[in-house]
Amino acid sequence: MSGSDDLAFFAILAHQPSLAAAAETLNLSAPAVSRRLAALERRLGVRLMNRTTRRLSLTPEGQRYADEAVRILADISQLEQDLAAARQVPRGLLRIAAGFGFGRRHLGPAVADFVTLHPEVEVRLHLSDRPLDLAAEGIDIGIRFGLGGDSGLLARKIASNRRLLCAAPSYLARHPAPSTPRDLTRHDCIFIRENDQINNTWKLVDGTTQTSVKVGGRVGSNHGEVAVDWALKGLGILLRSEWDIAPYLRSGELVRVLPQWSGAAADIHAIFQERHLLSAKVKVFLDFLTERFAQYRRDGGW
Repeated sequence: MSGSDDLAFFAILAHQPSLAAAAETLNLSAPAVSRRLAALERRLGVRLMNRTTRRLSLTPEGQRYADEAVRILADISQLEQDLAAARQVPRGLLRIAAGFGFGRRHLGPAVADFVTLHPEVEVRLHLSDRPLDLAAEGIDIGIRFGLGGDSGLLARKIASNRRLLCAAPSYLARHPAPSTPRDLTRHDCIFIRENDQINNTWKLVDGTTQTSVKVGGRVGSNHGEVAVDWALKGLGILLRSEWDIAPYLRSGELVRVLPQWSGAAADIHAIFQERHLLSAKVKVFLDFLTERFAQYRRDGGW
């Protein structure tokens, strides 16, 4: 028997007037109760009860063991209730990681609404354009564009997202629009540095057709919003996520270039470790994001 089993056994036994009464309460025979009590005393090396055929009484050691047993069992019960409740009611600290642009524009407002709905949850939102090791950094949920080959991580699609080629009308007024991907090599292209790597080789897709084009241009940045600002000023052609440029496409400040072509898949996913599914705060936040971005899980939704 485990220690907790012995505690539970003795907590019941200590409140019974006799072995016969204890046996009836425990649904055991009187000899079985006597043997188990003797085995417990041998394990502890102390006598816990004085017993006769008609009466049980606690020794001082037995009284202490019984009192502590009740306290410890109550603590265990409360712990189990708290853990069970934690799977049902979101509470505690939730750590989230995302890139600067999407994090500031979309995830920040989402977190504000989430903590309003769930006041027992605290959120720490870490924004960085460097990929983080979720386990090493203690991150519960990471937001990622496209999917990597991370071992041991699960992913839930939050929103559809395409990378689109675009430029300002002022740029296209000065430079004839490209008609094929190869024409991009003759244009000023705005490229973005990601994770210390210059992203100036653009992988483009048209249905089942794929191609790669190495582009050049006068300006590049490690910040997506700066790159979009440059595109708006007519400095070149930009390959950028739809979530970021959709408002400018709708307003006409940017227009699609090579509209039949788009960048490699960049759907937005929440990634997390499997064990975190046991936590209500993670599960409820994932459900919240899924519902919040439901309208964007289709092409053109931004």
